Amino acid sequence: MNCLHSLSRSSALPIQTFKFNASKPPCSVSTVGMMNSVDRPRVIIVKAVSGSTSSTKMSNANANVKEEISETYSNTMTEAMGAVLTYRHELGMNYNFIRPDLIVGSCLQTPEDVDKLRSVGVKTIFCLQQDPDLEYFGVDITAIRAYVSTHDDIEHLRAEIRDFDSFDLRMRLPAVVSKLHKAINRNGGVTYIHCTAGLGRAPATALAYMFWIQGYKLSEANNLLLSKRSCFPKLDAIKSAAADILTGLKKKLVTLTWECSTCSNVEVSGLDIGWGQRIPMKFDKERGLWILQRELPEGRYEYKYVVDGEWTCNYYELVTPANKDGHVNNYVQVTDDDPDSITAALRARLTSNDPDLTTSERLQIRQFLEAYQQEA
Repeated sequence: MNCLHSLSRSSALPIQTFKFNASKPPCSVSTVGMMNSVDRPRVIIVKAVSGSTSSTKMSNANANVKEEISETYSNTMTEAMGAVLTYRHELGMNYNFIRPDLIVGSCLQTPEDVDKLRSVGVKTIFCLQQDPDLEYFGVDITAIRAYVSTHDDIEHLRAEIRDFDSFDLRMRLPAVVSKLHKAINRNGGVTYIHCTAGLGRAPATALAYMFWIQGYKLSEANNLLLSKRSCFPKLDAIKSAAADILTGLKKKLVTLTWECSTCSNVEVSGLDIGWGQRIPMKFDKERGLWILQRELPEGRYEYKYVVDGEWTCNYYELVTPANKDGHVNNYVQVTDDDPDSITAALRARLTSNDPDLTTSERLQIRQFLEAYQQEA
């Protein structure tokens, strides 16, 4: 099979074509796993129970099923987040005060959990879960919200962020923190921020709020958070989101191409959509190329081709180092055309190891969040 791959970062630039050396295999194919697979299908393992099983055995069986569901989730979370993380849904809601007015925790499971939060002064429950997260653990969010609505001293809000997806976190944080900031101003008291386990999205949202609104240096906010709760917030997403707000979220056109006369279907996974989704490439008959054009904000994006169902890495494009299982991905670095520009310098500073905001930058972010119009 004679295949050619090429990648360019702007429609104004010529497409660079890389010819394969016949002495070296052009692609590394893996149908087993992907590096940093963040959106794997969630599998629930259910044990069969006979009709004659006693209530005690049934209870034990149900407990085992719940433990297995939690274990599957924890394993997926550990693989996706790059840190050993454990969540036991069957043990009930858990949380920690990060500040006297700010709590980070796991999801509410029953309407009774609302009363637990009211008893510690919570005025705003801020849920970051998506519907599939709730369905996976069988949480009846409708019943919880209905119970909240019977009280005039607490409000339940949703601002969805995709689980295990740092890019979605980056892109959603401005809207999410805007909604959070307005709710806190409106309700006062204690705010409860939660995702499913309270280990990724919720602590990241709390950190962004502390960094952007409450005047903390990001490292100081993170140290405080970790001293109160063991978790793994994606700091790079917070840094990039801050730079996005202050630079206007400029995007650049990235073009991926794959030439193969015998391919019937070519897709791309990764980039800005996560590993659980694929973008179909379009075939240009005149040029004999499969083409994908995608506008991306500045940043580093990993991806892989899926050629007739086979996950394929092109070693003539940029590749990541191999992970512990030997898998590598292609990647593209989207950068400012002028590395010496003011916006490039600002982004470089805010995405450095220990960034801080100036007074004027924090004011600009606050004004942006307060003016942000939420989607209907």
